[in-house]
Amino acid sequence: MNGRFTRAVVAITAVGALAATAACGVDSGDGKSDDKSGGKAKALKVGWSTIYLTPSWMQQTDKMIKDDVAKLKGEGKVADYQVFNANGDTSQQIAQIRAMIQQKYDVILVDAGSSTALNPALEQAVNAGITVANFDSLVTSEKVVRVGTDQKEWGRMMGEWLGEKLGGKGKIIAFNGPAGVAVSEERWQGAQEGLKKYPGIKVAANVHSEYNLAPAAQAFASAYSANPDIDGVFSQGGALSAAALQTLIKQKKKLVPITGENYNGFLKLWKDNKAGGFSSLSTAQPNYLGVIALRAAVAKAGGDTVPNQITVPLPKITDDTLDQYVKPDQPDDSYPIQDLPQSEIDKLIGK
Repeated sequence: MNGRFTRAVVAITAVGALAATAACGVDSGDGKSDDKSGGKAKALKVGWSTIYLTPSWMQQTDKMIKDDVAKLKGEGKVADYQVFNANGDTSQQIAQIRAMIQQKYDVILVDAGSSTALNPALEQAVNAGITVANFDSLVTSEKVVRVGTDQKEWGRMMGEWLGEKLGGKGKIIAFNGPAGVAVSEERWQGAQEGLKKYPGIKVAANVHSEYNLAPAAQAFASAYSANPDIDGVFSQGGALSAAALQTLIKQKKKLVPITGENYNGFLKLWKDNKAGGFSSLSTAQPNYLGVIALRAAVAKAGGDTVPNQITVPLPKITDDTLDQYVKPDQPDDSYPIQDLPQSEIDKLIGK
């Protein structure tokens, strides 16, 4: 996912007063988290703090975590699960984390609204004996378990593919996310490293856009109008890729290679135009990062040794594997992904 967060650092007051409004009302379990008899591990009280839930990527992640919580409840490892939605407000997210500390949660999962502002609250949780696992949008604290992908590798992989696809020469448009957003900057840095292997590739325009279809379509149409002779597009987000491909289709232009993401609207366009010669390499910020974080936290809370930094390999969607991902019967604004087998999750968390 891409540029989903507004970064803000705001002073927090009246934490206790916010505790009653912190949860989203997502309930899983009977609320019991006492030690079980017979020497079995304690069933855990788990909370997920997310900066927001509205985007479809977050909704899919929410469902994946809920499904895995149900499995863990059946195994007696989780007793209670709640979601805390900050609705885009970093100050509220911090307050909700501190409320979970007061309410003696055993595990806190975090998709962060700021890479730095949450650090004191999360470290307070760790110092209180709570296992904290952060995924997707990561904080800088090294005291929590962090689960993510390598954003520079994302860009590097795409840049190398595009350079090779174009035979090492040609003009491209670089279609990046908002200027200054860490994810966008890291992906473009990686892409530049990948393109260094192909000095014959020239960047005709470096375009920035929100990761949404409408503004992306406007941004690309303007850049393409000024550079109609391009040979390819480096795009680092699914909505951006869809906007670029839509523009070429609507204007009945040559369908040049465009890198992408597992945004279903883009995958549908790719499938519809593959027979006509359109080609892409796409990847994903996989929703199962949340499941890996949950499993890592549960294992660590149970006494297992878990790495504090877990880098999840980026999936590859190619012309040959496209049909395994695209979902013609699902909305464009969804992010189809193949589940990661439990055996692979176990390897990542060191089990």
